[in-house]
Amino acid sequence: MIADYCALTPDVLLRPAATDDAAALARAYRRNRDHLRPWEPNRNETFFTTEGQAERLRDMAALRRAGRMMPWVLADGRGEIVGLVNLANIVHNAFRSTNLGYWVDAGHAGKGLATAAVLAVCRDADERLGLHRIEAGTVLTNTASQRVLEKCGFELIGTARNYLHIDGAWRDHLLFQKILNDRPA
Repeated sequence: MIADYCALTPDVLLRPAATDDAAALARAYRRNRDHLRPWEPNRNETFFTTEGQAERLRDMAALRRAGRMMPWVLADGRGEIVGLVNLANIVHNAFRSTNLGYWVDAGHAGKGLATAAVLAVCRDADERLGLHRIEAGTVLTNTASQRVLEKCGFELIGTARNYLHIDGAWRDHLLFQKILNDRPA
């Protein structure tokens, strides 16, 4: 379970996103703009600014307080953001499900950070948030993300045509899910 933070490696922590992460998150998005472009929606210029990220983090904090979202950042020893993991669209009651999104800085890709972060978030979703299921989708060509999901115990459940508007076009996605537990709702 993630309390205040979880060490993913000796120099990278997973911790809840905070509104004072805006400047570091803006720097991370600017640094990874080309790296993330094939997997993300088109972003306006404001998104890449401290002010744009501050507004986004305030919105995330409000959704977190409402129990509808749980955002985390991956922060290195200097306090720089090197990734983000997010549980969005959290639904309780009989569904107890959420959608997972994540990315890792290009300079840290391929080092197991995404896998470690997704595993930690899955444990937290089960143990602290009391969820039953996590769903994740990837653009068809995002084989690295698909490998992360498979290593973390997600199963392929199908293909969604024109699922999300990514990098300027409606893109088909592979959908995955992970069942966390069989507890009653």
